[in-house]
Amino acid sequence: MRIPVLNLPPLPAGRHYRFHAMVKPGGARCNIDCDYCFYLHKTELLEHSQHSQMSESTLEQHIRQYIEAQTGNEVVFSWQGGEPTLMGLPFFERIVALQARYAKPGQRIANDLQTNGIALDDRWIAFLRQHDFHVGLSIDGPQALHDAYRKTRSGKSTFEQVMAAATRLREANIPFAALCVVNRLNALHPKEVYRFLVDEVGTWRVQFTPAVEPKLYRQTAPAKLAPGLMPDYGTAEARPGHPLSIVTEWSVDPDDYGAFLIGVWEEWKRQDLGRVHVNLFETLIAQAAGQPGQTCTQSEFCGKAVAVEHDGEVFSCDHFVYPEYRLGNLHQTHLGDLAFSVPQQTFGLAKRDTLPTQCRQCDYLRLCWGECPKNRLIKSQEGEAGLNYLCSGLYRFYDHVGPDVVHLLTRMGYLQS
Repeated sequence: MRIPVLNLPPLPAGRHYRFHAMVKPGGARCNIDCDYCFYLHKTELLEHSQHSQMSESTLEQHIRQYIEAQTGNEVVFSWQGGEPTLMGLPFFERIVALQARYAKPGQRIANDLQTNGIALDDRWIAFLRQHDFHVGLSIDGPQALHDAYRKTRSGKSTFEQVMAAATRLREANIPFAALCVVNRLNALHPKEVYRFLVDEVGTWRVQFTPAVEPKLYRQTAPAKLAPGLMPDYGTAEARPGHPLSIVTEWSVDPDDYGAFLIGVWEEWKRQDLGRVHVNLFETLIAQAAGQPGQTCTQSEFCGKAVAVEHDGEVFSCDHFVYPEYRLGNLHQTHLGDLAFSVPQQTFGLAKRDTLPTQCRQCDYLRLCWGECPKNRLIKSQEGEAGLNYLCSGLYRFYDHVGPDVVHLLTRMGYLQS
């Protein structure tokens, strides 16, 4: 069997090759059926089997190549899906064994697991604790809000099982984040959702992700929507609920998303500042202080986080797993070469270079950078294609928190009073 060789040129002293790979060892396979899942249809789109799973050889090639291509002191593996725990515990035991074999001297290996929590029994908890896995647990708020879109395949509740997983993680002192999808329903309850995640789920790390799903997502790849299909800024078609809406009914309303972030910010500022880590708030403060973005969505460029499917196929991002964004296969080309290839660099630069004029002239450009390119579904106020669907809500949020951010940065010594 041919083993791909890494061809990246050496870097000057002090510089490193770093990228992230989100691995889907079971493809789109999942044990629940969330209405808003953007990944379940990949089985049909990529013509995969309903029982897809990563082979031993693909797993070993991924681990070897991923470690080989990173020149920093730490390598972070991310295991996602679908639902990655469906691969079974022996598969993950093999993961840590291969990581130990291929790790460079002095290099730290870390693992993240994104899961719905359904399979996390005592054996899984013992394994995650033994090997210091960080866990992202998907939960959308109190039971009525969580179960609205996150059900079993037979339409039943998943809430109690997820809460049981949270209890096991907490009692085992395994660090975990609550991964909350902000959708059309829970966006109307910011304080209730936030307090539940912190006080009841018991996490001090919260990651909010807006549900934005175009109705044509099964047929049309992100950033490939024809301008003629994009609704105008501020119209009914540019929000959920209209028969001709560009997005699905469960997608978050852009103005409601802004109000949700404001509501959570006020509660976080009042009670949890410095105690609870909220991904969007931390990157906002860092960027306002002149630091690089800490999330890809708010960064100037993207393209540093590829997706690796179960068969070794590599794509530009896990939101861009479409044939148009296929980079290659790690069985033919080294993962490091794919991650730093010209097509991937072009993909990353396009986040900034394709911004409409409304974004380029916005007061909050350097905090937002047009958010995620997959959400650029509408026309700007000038009629230019490619404005972010969430623009009105994000602008409202940044406008509201601006004085607070200035006050925080002054207290931290970044600004003079």
